[in-house]
Amino acid sequence: MSTTGQLPKFPAPAAAGPSPRTLTTTVPKEYVHKTALSEVLLTSWQETAPDVHTVTAEWPRAHTFYSSRNRLHDPLLLVETIRQTIPLLSHLAYNVPFGHQLIWDHFTYSLEPDALRTETAPTEIELRIACSDIKRRKDTLSALTMDVEATRNGVRLGTAVARFTSHAPAIYRRLRGEYGDAREAMARAVPLPPPVAPHRVARAQFESVMLSPTDTRNRWQLRTDTTHPVIFDHPVDHAPGMLLLEAAHQAVHAALHPMEVIPVGLSTVFTRYAELDAPCWIEATVLGRPEAGAGKMTKSEPESGPESGPEPDAGAEAEAGTADSWAEVPAGDTPWIDDSGLIHTRVTALQNGHELFSARVTARPLESVPGGDS
Repeated sequence: MSTTGQLPKFPAPAAAGPSPRTLTTTVPKEYVHKTALSEVLLTSWQETAPDVHTVTAEWPRAHTFYSSRNRLHDPLLLVETIRQTIPLLSHLAYNVPFGHQLIWDHFTYSLEPDALRTETAPTEIELRIACSDIKRRKDTLSALTMDVEATRNGVRLGTAVARFTSHAPAIYRRLRGEYGDAREAMARAVPLPPPVAPHRVARAQFESVMLSPTDTRNRWQLRTDTTHPVIFDHPVDHAPGMLLLEAAHQAVHAALHPMEVIPVGLSTVFTRYAELDAPCWIEATVLGRPEAGAGKMTKSEPESGPESGPEPDAGAEAEAGTADSWAEVPAGDTPWIDDSGLIHTRVTALQNGHELFSARVTARPLESVPGGDS
C-alpha cells in the first residue's frame, strides 16, 4: 500500500460555473523547515515503491528572490525545490524527529535550460526520488542519498543527486560546540560589506547580491545578510547551503560578465561549515580547454570535518578530466565553450585558510537557449 503525504481534499467553495475536482495546497511549512508559508514550493508527496517517492511542486511566475530572467526561471528554484524534499522525506518517510539537524554532504544537479521558460501560469513540477545508501544510528536515520529526476508537464527538466546527514540535537551540539547556538551565531555575524553591481551577477536589486568586490580579480567576499527574508527564513548557526550555492552562481555570472549565461549544472562537496563570525571568500576560475593527456576525473578525499562524508559520484564532471587539469582562461580572453556548448567554471569558498567547498559549475550562453533571448 502506498503511503501518501498529500493534504486532504477539501470541497471546493460554491461558485458560479464549474468547480475544480480538488484544491491545490502546499505541504505544511514545518515539513520543509520554513517559517514563511509563501516560501513553500512543494504541494504533495507519495511513496510509490519502497524508498521511491513522487513529490510535486509549484513554482510561482515571479519569486521574490529566485526571480525569472529573460523569460527563464532561476535554476536555483530547482535546487530549492530539491532542498525542501530533504526535510519532507526525512520526517514523513523516514521518521526523523523534528529538531534533528539535516546537513548537506554533497550535491550535483544538471538541467535542461529550455524547460525553464516561464509561462502565463505557475509552473508544475514533478520529482521522482529514489533513496539509497540509507544509514541509521540506533534505528534513526543518519544519512541518505537521493537520486532525483525532475519533469515539467512530462518533459525532462533535470536530474540531481543529493546526500545529507541527520544529527540528533545532542550530537549536533557536540559537533558545533560554541557555534551551536543559532541566535548567538547570528548576533556575531560580520558586518555586511557593500555589494557588487547587481547587473554583474544577474540580479535586479542590491538586496539580492551575495558578493562584495575586492581588489583581486574574480575574488569576492561573501555577503551574509542574516536579515534576508528568504535565505535566512529562520535562525541558523552557519551560512546556509543555499546561500553558498547562490554565491557560486553569482560568481559565475560575475566572472563571465558581460557575456550573459545561465548555469545548467553544478557539482560540489561541502567539507566545512561556513561560520558567520569570519569573512568568507568566493573565488572563481574560468576553465579553458583541458590540457593534452588529461585523464578522467578522479575523486578526491574530502577534508575531514563535521559535514564531510562519502564522496560524490563524479557525474558530469567525469566526462572531461579533473578541474585541475584544465587551463585557466586569461583575463580578457573569450571563454572556451566545449562541444556541448558549455562554459566550465570552478568556484571555491574559503574561510580562515580552509576550503569550505569547491564547486564545478557549467553554464550555457543565454543566446543559445530557446526562449532565453538576452
